[in-house]
Parts: sequence; C-alpha cells; structure tokens
Amino acid sequence: MRALCGAIISAGALIGLGLTALGIGTRYSGFGPTSAPAGDGKYPFFRFADMDTALMFILVALTATLLVGLGVAFLGLAYHHERRHHELHREHAKPSGGLHVSV
Repeated sequence: MRALCGAIISAGALIGLGLTALGIGTRYSGFGPTSAPAGDGKYPFFRFADMDTALMFILVALTATLLVGLGVAFLGLAYHHERRHHELHREHAKPSGGLHVSV
C-alpha cells in the first residue's frame, strides 16, 4: 500500500510539473535570445532567477513532492518485498505436524 501511495503522489506531481511547464512556456514565450555581447551581463537564455516568485515556488514544491513520492514508492516497495521474504522463510521454518498435501 505504501508503494501505491508513493506512486500516486509521484503521478500527481508529474501532472503538476507538466502543467507548470505549460504555464511557464505560455508566460515567458516572448523572451527570446538576445543579441547582446557576453560581457555586458545579459544572458542569451531565460534564467530560473528571472521567473515570477509564484512560478518558482510551484516548480520547487512540485519537484520536492515528486522526490518524496518516488522515495515513498521505492521504500514502500522494498519494505513490501522484505516482508514477503520473511513470510516465505517463516512458512518454510514451520514444523510439519501432519500430512501435507501439495496441490
């Protein structure tokens, strides 16, 4: 269940990041490369620091949520496999008290 919850969190964060990328592309589509020389402090591309604060916050929050969701998914899956491994060994360690018929 932990792995499924982590996968759902990751999927939601990826959907949000896709929508954020569309929003950033729409908002800053008019900012193109400049023909300024490299020494005057202008960059030929759009920098992260030049974005609006709200878009920066959304981008950072969704990226952090994606990382947390992936961590929960992988750790939950690892924990699930560890439990199943111990259950398998516990089943084989039981003394057979009676007739065991394999099906």
